[in-house]
Amino acid sequence: MLPGELTSEQRAVYDAIAGGPRAAGSAFPLVDADGGLEGPFNAMLLQPGVGGALQELGSAVRYRTGLTTRAREIAILTVARVWRSDFERYAHEAVARAAGFSEAELSALRTGDVAAFPDPGDRLILDVGTALAERRDLTDEEFTAARDGLGLPALFELTTLAGYYATLALQLRVFRVVTPESLDSAAATTEDFS
Repeated sequence: MLPGELTSEQRAVYDAIAGGPRAAGSAFPLVDADGGLEGPFNAMLLQPGVGGALQELGSAVRYRTGLTTRAREIAILTVARVWRSDFERYAHEAVARAAGFSEAELSALRTGDVAAFPDPGDRLILDVGTALAERRDLTDEEFTAARDGLGLPALFELTTLAGYYATLALQLRVFRVVTPESLDSAAATTEDFS
């Protein structure tokens, strides 16, 4: 959907995404050359009441939690790997690179190679993120390790983040959202939500 075609409710969601905290220093483009939203955001305009709430949750889990950028990106890229979400991987590898992740770490997150993360804090995020994405639960032992290592507030944030990015991965898949890289290399077609 292009900016000139939006209702006032859709425009409010568009402005919150394109002009909110995501736009300030985003490591990947939020809008395409025509001004349409990229990634999962264009679909959020289809139902502004739900889309607005979803984008607000996304803003909260990205910008208003106690999780470090490093912890957050490990968890997001873990969800992207488990869900095989190319757009999430594309977008959040850019964020992770900007945050100082090495190419070896990004490669390890693509495959789930825990050995590449010897730091106990990184490893805990990776282990908990993997359990949440793969099994959508923690064993009693995993819960205890997460509670003791992260604290309950951070565990709540991490479970919310994993659920939010799983939701986006589902929407990206259903609405056939592809990465700009795949459009350039394969001249693929995508669903136009209009």
